[in-house]
Amino acid sequence: MNKKFDRIWILVAGCFAIFMTFDVLWSLGTTFRGMSNPALYVNAIFASFLLTLPYLLFRKVWIQGVIMLLLDILLEANLMYCRTYFTAIPADSYFLAGNLKDFTASVWDSMRLSDITLPVVTIAALWIAFRAPMKKITKHVAGVYALFTAVAGVVSWLLSLPGGGYKPQISAMEESCYYSTCVVPVYTVFGNLIYQGTQTNSAMLTPEDVSEIEEWISEKERMRPFTALPDSIPGRKNLVIILCESLESWVLQRDVDGVPITPFLNSLIADSTTLYAPHVLTQVAAGRSIDCQLLLNAGMLPMMQSVYSMKYPHSTYKTLTKAMKERNHDTRAYILTCDKPIVWNQEVIGKAFGIDTLLHRSSWHNDELVGNPAKLSDGSFLRQSVEKLKNGEIWKEGEPAFIQWVTYSGHNPFVLPDKLKDPEFTVPQSWQEKAANYMTMAHYTDESLKPLIEYLKSRSDYDSTLIVITGDHEGLAANRNELLKDERMAGIIDANQFTPFIVLNSPVAGRHDRVMGQVDMYPTLLQLMGLDNYEWKGMGQSILDLNKPAYAISSMTNYVTGDTTGVDKDVMDNIANARKISDKIIAKDYFGR
Repeated sequence: MNKKFDRIWILVAGCFAIFMTFDVLWSLGTTFRGMSNPALYVNAIFASFLLTLPYLLFRKVWIQGVIMLLLDILLEANLMYCRTYFTAIPADSYFLAGNLKDFTASVWDSMRLSDITLPVVTIAALWIAFRAPMKKITKHVAGVYALFTAVAGVVSWLLSLPGGGYKPQISAMEESCYYSTCVVPVYTVFGNLIYQGTQTNSAMLTPEDVSEIEEWISEKERMRPFTALPDSIPGRKNLVIILCESLESWVLQRDVDGVPITPFLNSLIADSTTLYAPHVLTQVAAGRSIDCQLLLNAGMLPMMQSVYSMKYPHSTYKTLTKAMKERNHDTRAYILTCDKPIVWNQEVIGKAFGIDTLLHRSSWHNDELVGNPAKLSDGSFLRQSVEKLKNGEIWKEGEPAFIQWVTYSGHNPFVLPDKLKDPEFTVPQSWQEKAANYMTMAHYTDESLKPLIEYLKSRSDYDSTLIVITGDHEGLAANRNELLKDERMAGIIDANQFTPFIVLNSPVAGRHDRVMGQVDMYPTLLQLMGLDNYEWKGMGQSILDLNKPAYAISSMTNYVTGDTTGVDKDVMDNIANARKISDKIIAKDYFGR
């Protein structure tokens, strides 16, 4: 052993190795995106120096050993928690550790064989440190230690500046679709705890909050009487929802050189039992797809400053699923997605919505990939779904069920591999590339839906099944204005952010051409499903109500789309205040009080 190499550097390296091992184990279950952030390594170095301060002060390896083993326990506990909730242990939950005695089986189930690497790294570092000669801490060693610690701290601070500092940077990561689970590896468990400690607790539901929320709900109920369907019109016991990524209405019932963009969806719209609304204004915000699930499944508007699924996943939500289970306790609820369960915190928010089973990325053979990042194609995803349905793996015939598909292929930039393109559908090369790609992708999504819909129609329980096909949000986003400037796109691309609302086997069929919002789908489905007795009627209004205002407000721009002529001012004020009330209901867990 080199006598010039002091134990303190071995112990610093050992702590750093523990952090790196934890980061890899954490990333294995979430995403490795955080590993590309330089702050991850700088913060781990900074924390490693701070954790070895006791050795610098007391020169006792056993004291440092206790600290490193306690670090192992802390990190392992967070790994286990992450495997269930895809986040670190909240600060308040450390005081509830005694509750684990009732869940020992779940605790053991959360452990992985790879976790043994944490104590192995610690033991190896301590063994090497014990073998190194003990030397007196000189002023030089102490000075170098202090200098390295200070430099690591300063570099960490400098790296946070482009994002506005630690708090804004962590807040932005928490609410990001792909980086929400990167906070802990990048800023360490300790940095995350410090961040939590600096957050003001404004989530307390006050009597004033309750009064404001209940007054708004009372006004809504008074202004939009909810009328049940006549007894002669039976509701449905099964609800199928297909969220088509970025599907806009303008591609439906439109041809390109005489060839329909969406021939299959066109045929469904033409069916006498279909209810079709082409002018559904996108009302999602920063949460995009998961915001659509809030709008559609819970009848609530997205938050103004946060992504609800990231910041308040454990709040209580009243949903279509829970309404169905309240009517029939045997109802099973499924979500099928080709994403990882951590994306938008889908697994946790699914449980909050009343979902029993989530089939995610690892549930499928990822044999045909589309998009960037590449994920299972809609074609393969829905074909494999049909096989699982036929085999009885999910939703056995006769079982009352809520089942929701979340597709992916239609995600921007809408580039479909050549091998998946229909040779009979070609967009003129003179057209804008983005528009051409979007239409080609819409044609592919249309084709991909056919096997699933045809199978659902063949089931013995189809007559009691309601099928909803909709876009989770608009797709063209910032490209829309540029495309609309092109004369070739005139009369083709809609200037508005409309998604379609297609309801198959609807007890009330027809076409609703007036503007509605995504939040209006929830009360409409309550009526169509015959769930009239469910207490939460949502923040929108059923399109079956002829008095429903023919306009909606965008959550992104607050821009009003539609016709407000003759709408009472009190009604307009109630609609305008809905998003603020939705924020309070979610953030302060009004339904869980």
